[in-house]
Amino acid sequence: MSWFLLAVGLLLAGYFFYGKFVEKVFGPRPEQATPAVTMADGVDYVPMSDKKIYLVQLLNIAGVGPIFGPILGALYGPVAMLWIVFGCIFAGAVHDYFSGMLSVRAKGASVPVVVGEHLGSAAKHFMNLFAVLLLMLVGVVFVLSPAGLLANLTSSSVVYWILAIFAYYILATIVPIDKIIGRLYPLFGALLLFMSVGLVAAMLLSDKPLYSAGISLANLHPSELPLWPLLFITIACGAVSGFHATQSPLMARCMQNEKSGRFIFYGAMIGEGVIALIWCTLGLSFYDSPTALNATLAHGGPAAVVHEVSIGLLGQVGGILAILGVVILPITSGDTAFRSARLIIAEFLKMPQKPIAKRLLIAVPMFVVGYLISKADFGVIWRYFGWANQTTAVIMLWAAAAYLAKEDKLHWICTLPAVFMTAVCITYLANAPIGFGLAMLPSSLIGVAATLAITVLFLLKYRSGALAAKAPAP
Repeated sequence: MSWFLLAVGLLLAGYFFYGKFVEKVFGPRPEQATPAVTMADGVDYVPMSDKKIYLVQLLNIAGVGPIFGPILGALYGPVAMLWIVFGCIFAGAVHDYFSGMLSVRAKGASVPVVVGEHLGSAAKHFMNLFAVLLLMLVGVVFVLSPAGLLANLTSSSVVYWILAIFAYYILATIVPIDKIIGRLYPLFGALLLFMSVGLVAAMLLSDKPLYSAGISLANLHPSELPLWPLLFITIACGAVSGFHATQSPLMARCMQNEKSGRFIFYGAMIGEGVIALIWCTLGLSFYDSPTALNATLAHGGPAAVVHEVSIGLLGQVGGILAILGVVILPITSGDTAFRSARLIIAEFLKMPQKPIAKRLLIAVPMFVVGYLISKADFGVIWRYFGWANQTTAVIMLWAAAAYLAKEDKLHWICTLPAVFMTAVCITYLANAPIGFGLAMLPSSLIGVAATLAITVLFLLKYRSGALAAKAPAP
């Protein structure tokens, strides 16, 4: 119990202290009108209250990531809790804050435009393709996972639920953001928080105490999978996730004051970190050992753990409600994933999105492709999603670091997490079966060497650029 409370306390302290420091470095301008005011169109640019935006942002970024990832991460032992806490405070929340605030400064632009503005046109073109690919993978993952959970609760097939969720996604993607997302998501967000707290309370009242054996850096994975770099790919949402960079611009188009950015962007990531901690702790506490947890995962994946833990702690009725709360997460991220993809494609094609016919022109082919991707093996999709997700985070962190360097501000708050995550992603790609399949030692050497080279190039380019900007005009 003490370790869980300490971890939650550290996350909250991170919001109030480090989050305030990050905000000061960026320098919000409360007097400057935001895109929600200057570009209101009644479809995507719609002013909303801070509390509503916070809950929508939380649901947008959450998905199954802060549940499935931490459950899988619990196999490594309590070291997973450390990554959630420190990754969230110093990397994930910083990433989310800058992806949101730089979008505000760029008139609500999507992540490819933001990246291009600070890293150049080549990076913009790459991100146009990469972000849409990531969002399609996210959308498909967030169809298949809730469809599986709903199929377990009902007599209907997985295929039925896939089609039903896709039908909802089409509707939510094309209607104005305040008609479905703005009205229902705050209620769903409150339900999610209630269910998460309810599971912790039920755990405290059960005969299975919350994990309190102490924090250890030891790798306890029963299959002896390497801690480096797999833990940092496995636990993405809840620590740092590039998917969030595609979602923050949605709320950047609705925020009415730049001072709200810390609460909405940094704060929502801290909220997701708490959810991730809850499920990581439940994974460590509900099962007697990582081996027992692994046995359940082997028979039905993270969805089986969610079902077993929820029913075991809350009974049949309460367990079903908790599972429905978990189902809401991926559905409310999947629809905004497709919505973000529509907007990125529209920006690339310079196609206005106020007419519904224009929205359908992009959405219909996009969902056809999404449905075809959903026919592939889920495990393969998930592995590609994990790497693509963290690589997107790397690019966004470098873009934020470039912005700060050009502004002659403390870029290290973004550069350091960018360096770490670059090494993670390159090492994983070199080692993983979906990449080059090299042994871990050469993979790590490649990851470190490539990261060092990228860092040196960044420092040379943007330090010289900042010095040139400060030089007096002739």
